[in-house]
Amino acid sequence: MKVISFANPARVSSRAPVSPSVTLGVAAAALIGLGGCASAPPPIEQMAVAEASVQRATTTSTSENAGVELQAATAKMASARQALLSKDYDRARQLAEQADVDAQVAELRAQSARSRKAALESRDAARALREEISRKSAAPTK
Repeated sequence: MKVISFANPARVSSRAPVSPSVTLGVAAAALIGLGGCASAPPPIEQMAVAEASVQRATTTSTSENAGVELQAATAKMASARQALLSKDYDRARQLAEQADVDAQVAELRAQSARSRKAALESRDAARALREEISRKSAAPTK
């Protein structure tokens, strides 16, 4: 029967001594292997959603009324594509989600500007109609 001393592991005689560098190498390989299993999958769905949002937002009206937001969405989408190619899936997902939100903001800002313009046109048309009615009421009848 062999006696194993926990005070000095080098005295275990049934195996050849293992150098610390080999142990470290095995541990590093195991961590790399586990890290590969735990990596995020490619954000295909998020990329498609963001691409569709940016395409939908890319209109003349949006360019005119929300150009800054549209440019931000376009730039983030380009960065997301680059991150996807670099296999930086977490970054690609994050950028795609931001591009999606920026594109939606651009669309809403452009829609708000169109609504504001339509409201001003309606107000002007109502004023012109009131003036016309006033002129007809004040005009002498024959």
